Amino acid sequence: MRPFQKKLSPSFFAVLSLPATAMGFALSVQIAALSWILRTKYQLDVEDIGIVWAAGPIAGIFGQVIIGFVSDKFWFWGGRRRPYILIGGTIAALMLLALPNIGIISNSLGFSGILTVAVCVALMLDLAINVSFNPTRSIIADVTPEGKIRTGGYTWMQTVSGTFGVAAYLVTVIWDNYVLINIGVVLVLLFSVLPTFFITEPRSLKEELREQESVSLKESLKTIFPLMGFLLFGLFGIVNKLFLGESLDHIQNIMVYIGLALTFLGGGWVLLKSLPKEKNALEFQKILLAHAFTWLGIQSMFVYFTSYIGDVVMPTLKDGVIANSFSTALTGKDLSNISVDDATGNIVALSFLFMNLVAAFLPTLVLAPIANKIGRVKTHMICIFIAALGYFGLAQFGTSEIMIYVLISVVGIGWAATISLPFAIMSERVDQTKMGLYMGIFNLSVVLPQLMSSLGIGKMLKDSAQDNLLFYICGLALAISAVFWLFVRESKKSDAKPAPSGGH
Repeated sequence: MRPFQKKLSPSFFAVLSLPATAMGFALSVQIAALSWILRTKYQLDVEDIGIVWAAGPIAGIFGQVIIGFVSDKFWFWGGRRRPYILIGGTIAALMLLALPNIGIISNSLGFSGILTVAVCVALMLDLAINVSFNPTRSIIADVTPEGKIRTGGYTWMQTVSGTFGVAAYLVTVIWDNYVLINIGVVLVLLFSVLPTFFITEPRSLKEELREQESVSLKESLKTIFPLMGFLLFGLFGIVNKLFLGESLDHIQNIMVYIGLALTFLGGGWVLLKSLPKEKNALEFQKILLAHAFTWLGIQSMFVYFTSYIGDVVMPTLKDGVIANSFSTALTGKDLSNISVDDATGNIVALSFLFMNLVAAFLPTLVLAPIANKIGRVKTHMICIFIAALGYFGLAQFGTSEIMIYVLISVVGIGWAATISLPFAIMSERVDQTKMGLYMGIFNLSVVLPQLMSSLGIGKMLKDSAQDNLLFYICGLALAISAVFWLFVRESKKSDAKPAPSGGH
C-alpha cells in the first residue's frame, strides 16, 4: 500500500476518483453526442432515439448486478474491482470510436437502416460503462472507513468527475462533438487503466456487525419490490419493441400509468411497514424508491432535451439570430455559416456545461458541510426539491436560450446531490462484504426508471401537442422523489466519529 493511501491524503482521493471520472466522461460524451448524432445525422425521430437509449438500461439490469456480485467474490489481476474497471474502460473507449461511424458500420454489414446498429453500439457502450461503474464506486467504499471520510471519498469523486464533465461540454461548445469523442477515447482509456496500479485493494473485507442478516443474491433481489412497477413496464417495453414489432404501442401509455401505480402501491407498503421501527433492509428499499423517481426525471431530460431544443428553441432563433446566439458566440467559428444543427448542438452542450459546472463544485464546497450539520438525507432531499422547481421553471420559461441556461443551472443543484450523496447514504445501510452486489441492486433504481423514460416517455412526448410536457414530467418525478426522501431515516453511522486513517 502506497503512503498516500495509508494517510488517506487528498492526492489519494484524487487518484481514487479517476476510474469513476473515466466512466462519467464516457457518459458525458454519450449524453452530448448520441441524441445529437441520431437526430441531425440520421434523422431519427424522438421515439426512435428513446429506443436507442433503452439499450443502456437493459445492459444495466444485467451488467451491474452480476458484475457487482462477482466482484465481491473473486480476486484476480491483483484486485476485486480492478479487472472490471480495466475491461469496461477498454470496451467503452472502443465504442466511443464507433459512435460517429454508425452509418459506416451499418453499410458494411449490409443493413438498410441504422437503428439496429445504433442500438448495438449503444448497448455495448452502456454495458461497458455498467461493467466499470459499479466497481469504480464500490472500490471507494472498500478502501475508506465509514462516516465522514467515506462521504469525502464520494464527494471527491464527484468533484473530479464533475470537473471533467464540465470540460467535456466545453469541448463541444468550442469545437464540436466529434472532437469530444476523440478526446473521450483517449481519456477514458487512460483514466481506467493507470489509476488501478496505484490503488491497493484489501484482499479480504472485514465482517462488520449489521442489524440486517446476510442474504443471498436471490434474497437480495427481493429488495427491489418497490420497483416492481418500473420492472413490469420495462419487461413490457422490451418485449413489445424487440419481439412483437411494436404491435402493443396502442396500450403503451396505459402501461406507463399502470407501472407508476404499482410503484406507488409497493412504495406505500414499504413505508407503512417501516413506521414501527427502523430496519436497515427497509431503509434500503426506501432509498431505492426515492432514487428511482429522481432518475425517471433526469434520464428523460438527457434523452429528449436535444429534441426539445431543436423543436421549440431553434424556431425562435431565425436566420442571422442563430449566429448571434449566446452559445455560438463562444465557439470562435465562422458564425455567418453556422448550421441549425450545429447551433442546436451548441445550446445543448452549453446547457449541460452549466448544469455540470454546478455539480462539479457544489458537493465538496457546499453539500458536504451542510450534510455534516443537518445530515445527508435532508441535504439530498432539499437539493432534489430545488431541482424540481428548476424543471417547473423550464416548463414555464424555457423557450429562451438564456432562461434555459439559468434554470438548468438550478437543476444542477439536484444533479450534484444525485451523483454524490446517495452512494454514501446507501453504503452504510448494507453489508460491507457485499458492497458490489448491493451497488448493483442500487443501480436498478437507476436503470429501471431509465427504461420507462426511454420506452414510454418518448411516445407520450411524440403524441402530445404540449411542447413543455417534458419538463413537467421531469419536475413532477423529482417532486415525488423529494417526498419519498422525507421518509428515509438518517443513518447513525454517518454521524459517528471517523475511523483512524489507514483503517483498511
